[in-house]
Amino acid sequence: MIDHAHDLASVREATGRLQNAAAHLDNAAAAEPSRLPGWSRGHVLAHLSRNADALVNVLRGLPMYVSGEARDADIERDAPRPMSAHLDDLRESAGRFDAQGAAPADWGRTVELRNGVTDRAARVPFRRLVEVELHHVDLGVGYELEDLPEEFTGRETDFLARRFSGLASVPPTRIVTGAGEWATGGTDGPPVTVTGTPADVVGWLAGRRDGAALRTSGGPLPVLPPL
Repeated sequence: MIDHAHDLASVREATGRLQNAAAHLDNAAAAEPSRLPGWSRGHVLAHLSRNADALVNVLRGLPMYVSGEARDADIERDAPRPMSAHLDDLRESAGRFDAQGAAPADWGRTVELRNGVTDRAARVPFRRLVEVELHHVDLGVGYELEDLPEEFTGRETDFLARRFSGLASVPPTRIVTGAGEWATGGTDGPPVTVTGTPADVVGWLAGRRDGAALRTSGGPLPVLPPL
């Protein structure tokens, strides 16, 4: 069951970890490449700030972004800023998201995100948590998938398994970690079993690891569509 208040508290904790890590970066480090192709650390930080504001829009019933082009342009505009500006923006945008989350609302309503995707309002805080946790890893500053909270890793694995469930392009897949089992992919044929650590599995599902550390039986490691 989704508990938006619990997830909002988790967002605050994760944001605090991220801000503490970012505070140790200087301007030169912010300009260095992140782990995301084509993005510097500044791009990642700019995206995190603009994503907080975009999810405020979602909770207010407004379009998440004016357009995909405007989203990309905002990130490119903000990426080269000095770290002091990034830190201020991270703090202020996180505050706006937290304030919106604290406002009285119908958390059972349906909201619209990007590209026509809809979800319950109560799941928006978890979506923000995903952004903060995974992009903290993407910064490449010592926070790894193994450092993610256990609860988050399990929930994100479940979320992504559900996302790929029913896709004919992904063979039937049984995912096994020490924390549980999940089924995903299509339904045509015997399943491929994928086994690994929670960190390696969530990294593969989220496109952060290539799956080389995973073990498979019943077929090769499935190729997943990009997120």
